[in-house]
Amino acid sequence: QVQLVESGGGLVQAGRSLILSCIASRHIFSFDTVAWYRQAPGKQRELVAAITDRSTTTYADSVKGRFTISRDPAMNTLWLQMNSLNPEDTAVYYCNVRKVVNVEGATAESWGQGTQVTVSS
Repeated sequence: QVQLVESGGGLVQAGRSLILSCIASRHIFSFDTVAWYRQAPGKQRELVAAITDRSTTTYADSVKGRFTISRDPAMNTLWLQMNSLNPEDTAVYYCNVRKVVNVEGATAESWGQGTQVTVSS
């Protein structure tokens, strides 16, 4: 079981930036996909951004052009650069890693404990 520790959340004014980081206890490239999710109060957890082992990135429409996912495998670290934050970005942000474990496509995944991001208007 991999351990994931997020940091970087906090309270920020609208229009400002934050950088979230996630440190994994195993090499980042040992996973097929690493990602950031978020969950706002009363809402389902949603994908924010993901990056595959082949460096393919995916972003939620709501964050395209504002957020950037990146990784440093040498440091076992995943980042989420968040620019032009708005109150709708307020949520708990979670780091996620996923790996395909068999030929049928079953996956195993791990989650971090989450870091709170609050954007004031």
